[in-house]
Amino acid sequence: MTGASSGIGLELARQFSKHGFDLVVAARAPAVHAVAVDLDAESVEVDLATPEGVLALHERLRHRPVTALALNAGVTARSDDLDRELELVDLDVRSLVHLARLLTGEMAARGRGRVLVTASIGEAFPGRYQAAYTASKAFARAFGIGLRHELRDHGVSVTVLEPDAPAESAAPTDAPSHVASQAFEALMAGRETVVAPSITKQATHFVSRVLPAAVTARVSGLLSRPR
Repeated sequence: MTGASSGIGLELARQFSKHGFDLVVAARAPAVHAVAVDLDAESVEVDLATPEGVLALHERLRHRPVTALALNAGVTARSDDLDRELELVDLDVRSLVHLARLLTGEMAARGRGRVLVTASIGEAFPGRYQAAYTASKAFARAFGIGLRHELRDHGVSVTVLEPDAPAESAAPTDAPSHVASQAFEALMAGRETVVAPSITKQATHFVSRVLPAAVTARVSGLLSRPR
């Protein structure tokens, strides 16, 4: 379980623990150790934005066959911060592929496994101010679905989670705990995708698929404009 120190990642870790998984939680933040104590799990404090971090986590898992993998680590970035955008690409894109390939290859060799890839409904709204972020989530969705079809004949199921960004004004059904519950259920059922559970978010996701890209980009730019 990556990105497990807060938010949806923390709630996903609680779901796995609740359902009896022998859990390894990984994150860059030191808070991951407190999560591990709370969930009786093993913690790995690691920076997955570096190849060395990915390899270090893989090494910690070498003698623990992984049956379920939740790839949730990620950051956001605005288009006026190049260093942050490059960090985003390293974490949200490169490390996603790197860790997924290392672990799903082992799953396929054993003939079983489940993988949850966290994307975002933001991938359907590319636009100004968050170009790299929305592109990274579009990549995560496409990679997850492609990986699903690559691995389906090897006993490995891949599910893509598309939540919305957390917000104080979010509906109760968009709370990280509820999103995590729906995601875990979809993962166990072997579904291809699961969109943030509120009706409003599902409708927004559907509309974004039928509107011209120029329209969704303009709307995204208006919503993301710096205040």
